[in-house]
Amino acid sequence: MRKIFNASFFVVLLFCPLLLSAEETQSGEQCEYEMLSAGPFTTWTAPVCCKGQFVVQPYLIYNKTRGFYDASGDYNSFAGGDRKNQLQESLYAMLGVTDRLELSGQIYYQENYVKYAGESASANGFGDSYLYLRYCMVDEKEGLPHITGLLQMKFPTGKYEDLSEDKLGADLMGTGSYDPAVGLIMTKTLKPFKLHADLIYNVPLETKIDGFNIRYGQYLNYDVGVEYFLPKGFNLLFELNGLVQGNTDEDGERIDGSDYKYLVGGLGVGWSNETIQTLLAYQRTLLGTNADANDSVMLTFVYSF
Repeated sequence: MRKIFNASFFVVLLFCPLLLSAEETQSGEQCEYEMLSAGPFTTWTAPVCCKGQFVVQPYLIYNKTRGFYDASGDYNSFAGGDRKNQLQESLYAMLGVTDRLELSGQIYYQENYVKYAGESASANGFGDSYLYLRYCMVDEKEGLPHITGLLQMKFPTGKYEDLSEDKLGADLMGTGSYDPAVGLIMTKTLKPFKLHADLIYNVPLETKIDGFNIRYGQYLNYDVGVEYFLPKGFNLLFELNGLVQGNTDEDGERIDGSDYKYLVGGLGVGWSNETIQTLLAYQRTLLGTNADANDSVMLTFVYSF
């Protein structure tokens, strides 16, 4: 049974950073921002963009896999000479439909390289893509955080079947399933800090892969991010990103030991002004089950029109 992509490769899946992690004050049609930043790299931020505002955010991510966590959660490093690397480019775009409702989407392109037992292979192509709808339910007030609801759909636009044995798995670009999801996002300002958290519940739909009916286990994303704002537009970031997924069913039979988990820690530094917000970050897989152990370096910037 083929393992699905390490979710670290979808790290860009949650790109709320482009909301500039800015506190929003809604007064008529005015939107005022302070404590500007690109936000956390993976954790969503609750403020949505203003009506008519269009925001783009490209990402560049380099993943180096140092080993893997097996079905028991034990870490296994790669044998000498074995390698697994990925360069991922992503573009996130967001449009403010109203001052409380935004529509956004994200696409991925990835370049994979694998070396195993003296053989090597590489492949590139588009990964799975996402569409998001977010609605601000509660504005931040004293004692209350900013609260936003999320509807999300993952589309299986990445290659997921008819893989070549010569590619050593490098041509696997997606999971093959449509994954609808619902989530809740919260942001709270405690100067000079901003605190962010999200919880997203995903339900993969049954799909057919190489003749087998596959239903991946339902999974829960959970993320926490803390920003510390410094003078002259700088800020520091710390975040934790996790995922817990149940066992996979194949032709109606559950595959025991196919559950999937990981916890990733990240640190970053950003610089922002009213025109552009930037972030350079590092993430490392801390623990997992049936998951790759990755070290990742990531760069992103936010630009608003």
